[in-house]
Amino acid sequence: MTAFVARRLLAAVPVLLAVSLATFALLYLVPGDPVKTLVGERASPETIANIRRDLGLDLPVVQRYLTWLGRTLRGDLGRSWTTGRPVAASLAVRFPVTLRLALVAFAVSVTVGLGVGVFSATRHNSAADHGVRFLLLLAGAVPVFVMATAAMYVFGVRLHWLPVSGLGDGSLRYFILPGAVLGLYLSIYQARMTRSVMLEVIRQDYIRTARAKGLPERVVIWRHAFRNALVTVITLLGGSLSNLLVGSVLTETIFNLPGVGRFTVDAAYARDFPVVMGCFLFQAVVFVSANVLVDIGYALADPRVRVG
Repeated sequence: MTAFVARRLLAAVPVLLAVSLATFALLYLVPGDPVKTLVGERASPETIANIRRDLGLDLPVVQRYLTWLGRTLRGDLGRSWTTGRPVAASLAVRFPVTLRLALVAFAVSVTVGLGVGVFSATRHNSAADHGVRFLLLLAGAVPVFVMATAAMYVFGVRLHWLPVSGLGDGSLRYFILPGAVLGLYLSIYQARMTRSVMLEVIRQDYIRTARAKGLPERVVIWRHAFRNALVTVITLLGGSLSNLLVGSVLTETIFNLPGVGRFTVDAAYARDFPVVMGCFLFQAVVFVSANVLVDIGYALADPRVRVG
């Protein structure tokens, strides 16, 4: 298992380098002058030239990238051009917000998505199955901002059960509503995929054999069918978790949560290159780490995967 994990971690290194290089190139290929965005169009040419020199923008692009890469390898992501704060410190403050939102949303999506998917699959072509599929189709057509607005009005404005905006004191109650909205939205896709995978597994010969032996249906479904569907389910859950951890931009914006996703978008609008580079690299690390965990989950669910 140690060698398996080491191979996956080594394979992630070129991916991170490619992400950093592509992000750096795209930032400097975008038309416009970031210095003029910072100081305004009316700044004098001398002021613009001085700021450009202070920020290192007068250097060749390759030299700028190598300088940034060397600093990053030492653990320094630079400072924000707009606030002057270290990028790493800002990420350290904002990531816990995104993490708490992601964990609440993930718990909701797993509970609802997997539960509904298994329920629908075990009642294939019944009235319950058709009803679940219709509701999933209907819910999937509703944009997440509409769902969020409705939840804010019902549970925040009308019932006064939960806060509808901001971080407050950082307690769990400020994450329940946005996490539930995001989790329910993700659970739609998870339920569909779980149903499809479970139907495929349930039709296998060994499931019919297990039933012929007289095993209880609960044992057949959860010990035999669901366990063998785990590899595909792990892929689904791993992808969902990694996407949540890199920042749910729309949800954080709607509910005014200062997370990583909103931080990245604000920095992109301000053309704050050090922040954008730091955020994208951080998100790439999180995404790659989540995929490594998925691979480990594969290996635990099916030891044959370790051989590959």
